[in-house]
Amino acid sequence: MSKVVLRESANEILAAPRGQRDVALVGDRSAAGEEMARVLRTAPFRMALDSSGAGIAHWKHDPLHDVVEPMSHHVIMAYNGTVQRMERRSGRSIAIGTFRPGVVIVIPEGSTSRWDIPKPVDVVQLYLPQTTLKRVADEAATGSPTELLERTAHPDPVTSRLLLSAADVLEGHEALDTLFRQQLMDLLATRLLAAHTGSPSAIAPTRGGLSPKTLLRAIERLRSDSDADVSLAALAADAGLSRFHFCRAFKDSTGLSPHAWLRQHRLEQAMNMLRDTDASVVSIAATLGYSSQTAFAAAFRKLTGESPSDWRRRAR
Repeated sequence: MSKVVLRESANEILAAPRGQRDVALVGDRSAAGEEMARVLRTAPFRMALDSSGAGIAHWKHDPLHDVVEPMSHHVIMAYNGTVQRMERRSGRSIAIGTFRPGVVIVIPEGSTSRWDIPKPVDVVQLYLPQTTLKRVADEAATGSPTELLERTAHPDPVTSRLLLSAADVLEGHEALDTLFRQQLMDLLATRLLAAHTGSPSAIAPTRGGLSPKTLLRAIERLRSDSDADVSLAALAADAGLSRFHFCRAFKDSTGLSPHAWLRQHRLEQAMNMLRDTDASVVSIAATLGYSSQTAFAAAFRKLTGESPSDWRRRAR
């Protein structure tokens, strides 16, 4: 399983550890998280990366007047802050746009531009490798090019909504966060292919779920309390399908994405342990794989509206 780096404190280091950063360098291009940390001069509010530097980051930063150097990932941003005008210079080209909720920014890998943003910014960013974009295009058989267009404050409420909601789903649980990040990247890659290339094309929905035997095998893997690999790649390989088609077939069969199914399963486990045992909340959090009691309590409250301790008192 790919290692997830989750940062939730502005006092922690700015991006992935050096060992991970070195993996993410391509030629003279920096990993996106590294370059953003340099330019924004702060730490992300929250970040989840894999070993390639691909992932999600939530930044709150001061006004920006600097050049973003070429990066080894496509960077897609959704803005969530005060409406403001901004300017982006790429060579002799100048783009002037208005940051507001519902717009996105796309920085294709390898591009460079100067940014002038006069006010503080709240933004969620996706760092997407070109290999992921190409794989999704191949699996969906779009036949369309995979070169992303440069976008500056471009209206796209669908992509914006997906990205802005993503930061709140990260839970401090490695398996859940990894699975969510992988699903989100594939989903957004599909959206980008449909809306942000030179020849956008619609991707036809696939119909039909998994066979009962294949579905059972996938659920057994997701239910495993061992160190079983529950990454999207492992689940899809078990089913003999691409990641793209496995996700759609699994949801068709269960009504839930793999991530949502596993999240619900972990919640049910937590409720059973809180109701039926005297185990402490700390030990339950550790048993279920959460990085801390705080992360577990936040995830539990998000789904139930109560803290684990309050739920336990009410359930008994």
